[in-house]
Amino acid sequence: MKRRDFIKAAGVMALAPAGLAAQVSEEAGADIEERARSIVAKMSLAEKVDQMTPEPYWLMLDEAYDQLSGRGTIVGTAPNKRLGLAGIRFMDGPRGPNRRGSTCFPVSMARGAAFDVDLEERIGRAIGYEMAAQGANFTGALCINVLRHPSWGRAQETFGEDPYHLGQMGVASMRGLQEHVMACAKHYACNSIEESRFFVNVKVDERTLREVYLPHFKKCVDNGVASIMSAYNDVNGELCSHNEHLLRDILKGDWGFEGFVISDFFYGVEDTAEAANGGLDVEMPMRRHYGKKLERAVKAQEVSESVIDEAALRIVRQKLRFAHLEDRKDYDKSMIAGPEHAALALEAARKGTVLLKNEGPLLPFDRGRMKSLAVIGRLAKKVNLGDKGSSVVRPPYSVTPLEGIKKLAGPGLEVVYAGSDKSAAARAAGEADAAVVVAGFDWRKEGEYIREANLGGDREDLRLSPADEELIKAVADANRNVAVIIESGSAVIMESWKDEVPAVLMAWYPGMEGGTALAEILFGDISPSGKLPMVMPRSLDQLPPFDNKAREVVYDYYHGYKLLDKNGLEPAFHFGHGLSYARFEYGKPRLSSATMDKNGEIVLAVDVTNAGEKEGEEVVQLYVGAIGSRVDRPEKELKGFARVHLEPGRTGTVTMTIRAAELAYYDVEEGEWVVESISYKAHVGGSSKKEDLATLDFKIV
Repeated sequence: MKRRDFIKAAGVMALAPAGLAAQVSEEAGADIEERARSIVAKMSLAEKVDQMTPEPYWLMLDEAYDQLSGRGTIVGTAPNKRLGLAGIRFMDGPRGPNRRGSTCFPVSMARGAAFDVDLEERIGRAIGYEMAAQGANFTGALCINVLRHPSWGRAQETFGEDPYHLGQMGVASMRGLQEHVMACAKHYACNSIEESRFFVNVKVDERTLREVYLPHFKKCVDNGVASIMSAYNDVNGELCSHNEHLLRDILKGDWGFEGFVISDFFYGVEDTAEAANGGLDVEMPMRRHYGKKLERAVKAQEVSESVIDEAALRIVRQKLRFAHLEDRKDYDKSMIAGPEHAALALEAARKGTVLLKNEGPLLPFDRGRMKSLAVIGRLAKKVNLGDKGSSVVRPPYSVTPLEGIKKLAGPGLEVVYAGSDKSAAARAAGEADAAVVVAGFDWRKEGEYIREANLGGDREDLRLSPADEELIKAVADANRNVAVIIESGSAVIMESWKDEVPAVLMAWYPGMEGGTALAEILFGDISPSGKLPMVMPRSLDQLPPFDNKAREVVYDYYHGYKLLDKNGLEPAFHFGHGLSYARFEYGKPRLSSATMDKNGEIVLAVDVTNAGEKEGEEVVQLYVGAIGSRVDRPEKELKGFARVHLEPGRTGTVTMTIRAAELAYYDVEEGEWVVESISYKAHVGGSSKKEDLATLDFKIV
């Protein structure tokens, strides 16, 4: 089958209005349900199984060639032309379409640091547009796994460590994506170790599962996500793709999910009958267990045909729900990595960069008072976009930090580059007014683990390499005016060197316009506004245990800032921390009421003033803690956040809603969520650090 035949879908009449596909009216939804049931009733067993089964491997050879040659790939299921159903045409990835020439946005972790749901929705919309313009109708771009430990190799693909934050950012991304393609939220569930992902069994109690590792998936389900991708790992002894408790009891039962479940690729399924009976609707991307094997399992009565009927209905239902997108002819390929999407990538890099430290303040650099600036480190002039596994994006260009700095330095400022040789770097720094060191990691050190290609894996040591640490110290000895830029997918332990430099910026993997954004921040054209979406620890012993070789691990209730709060520990930098060139002052917060009922909500308001001399944006954060709960609960949990842009001298009022339902805990014995009639504390401020927060009391009655 040629590419044009593989991509081409049979014509299906539009059944839903244009715009956000998740927002289907009740009338349209009933019509879709009726049509879906009618179509499935007309299908033979083979046709229903075909809905669940990828195209035969030999039909995807040209696509596989494209993947190996770097052009990216689309894989999926065949169309059913007799019944007018499009096939699934899947494309990855979390920071842009997995096809050469697409826009490369900053990694999801960088966008998580922006704490900007409007921006994330716009990025999702742009990624979805580029995918649809290149022939896809389904994407795995939505990774919302909890960052339980920052050593996880694929940390860069998710938004952070907090379930509430993950839910808000995930729903925003999903909304944007689903204006153009179906989205699947991945990897369900408890997937956050890379090198043992194919065999590790995660043991987790029911309350921890429901409260820590699943709420963000439920939020996407509640907001209309088309699909869920199961994970490679086992949960409590059952492979996720076979896991009846995860797929049938919780996802399709308790949550009422009406979409379909696909497997993670290649090694996500191990048994035909167990997968189908467990609730897996589509195998991807090869016919290893479905197809003819599934037909034979039905005929042998190992799988009931009613199971096949249900899976086919779920798939057809979503195809009809998104059918209006199949008729769109107005996709403009010049938009792919064009000026509009490049500007969006630049905005994301600006907002996601976190200024961790700025003594003096050293930053921003004053071009008018400097004659020379040394830029140091191999990563300063390296295109460093992140993982080269399934999330790889190959944009038409990428601005390195060195290129960005040279472009924005101006005619009066000499920029001198020195690589990673300590002597040369120290000499260059000693002769300059200030120095910038770019250090960190790349796809060789962290990312999706592909042993055969020597790709990625987990970072068991969260420190920089000894060479990078020695380079920073050598430069700091030669020049006190040093700013260190870190490129990484998650947290870095900096204790051996951070006190020797006045300024540290966390750039993550900042996308194709990252160098421009970093230069703008260094020179003060843009004020940094990113906040850490995870704790930056002082040492590994502040974190949960991490063993990426173990066949079995335990995920307990606490990790990240909640674990540090529980143990009374101070990290290097707190969750939600991030400095600005503006100076924000918080007024006294107030609540719309001091009480609410178990189905109610109250509004918290706080005035924020920019008391500095530069404009900027602040991320206001709301945390809530339960007092006197009958179960062990965190000292505080994130329950709201909002960005506010303020000119110097201006005050803005930020409001956030506290909903009683979002303060519930899961009662394992009763199998239900419980809102307790007790006292609570609302904390509001610029980070999760106790000293940064003002506190108000309220009750649920």
